[in-house]
Amino acid sequence: MRVLVVQNFDGTGLGQVETALAEAGAEIDLRMAHRGDALPTTAESHDAAVILGGGQNALADEEYPYIPGLLELARDFHARDKAVLGICLGSQLLARAFGGRNQIGGSSEFGWCKVTLTEPGGADPMLKDVPKEFPIFQWHDDTFSLPPGAVHLARNGVAESQAFRIGRAIYGIQFHFEADRKLVRDWSTAFAATIANRHPDWPERLERDAASHGPQADAVGLAIARTWVSLI
Repeated sequence: MRVLVVQNFDGTGLGQVETALAEAGAEIDLRMAHRGDALPTTAESHDAAVILGGGQNALADEEYPYIPGLLELARDFHARDKAVLGICLGSQLLARAFGGRNQIGGSSEFGWCKVTLTEPGGADPMLKDVPKEFPIFQWHDDTFSLPPGAVHLARNGVAESQAFRIGRAIYGIQFHFEADRKLVRDWSTAFAATIANRHPDWPERLERDAASHGPQADAVGLAIARTWVSLI
């Protein structure tokens, strides 16, 4: 199993998705697209793809000129019935790739927040084994409308489009299910200045919220990661 991983921003990572891929013996082909790594032009040489998050928005083609090619690549994975997972920015890019409308700003969440599955979400192959409502880590300002024909899987009061599926195994997940407490702590250090500008109380909140919500969030996130890998 060979999985393309597209990283869009320094300091991000696969988190619990890496755990699930390692358990399955997958080969990870990491491309730092924002650093100039070339992307494949087709999905022929990979069994699946993961598109990670980042601080840019999904319409930033001028600053990140690889984006249009990445959208076309995602559509090629879909045409070949190969799995794609987009997380946070990755979900916004997948929404754009398949005809959704991106909304820049006005949808900010940070920290562990509740997400609720829709009725189709509760029956979805990737989400059927997680609770109907659960806390999970969020870090985003943007949102999107669902692409035509997408199955709406999850929502909350801030962003109606928290998760969707296209076809068999193209998944856009707005929330950071890959971010267990270890990764959240890593981000809290690596992006401390950025976080402090907008969430100055985060150092006081971090360990309290991690204790309250982290165990369930970590368990849900790993379950989602493992189930997505099983769909490859």
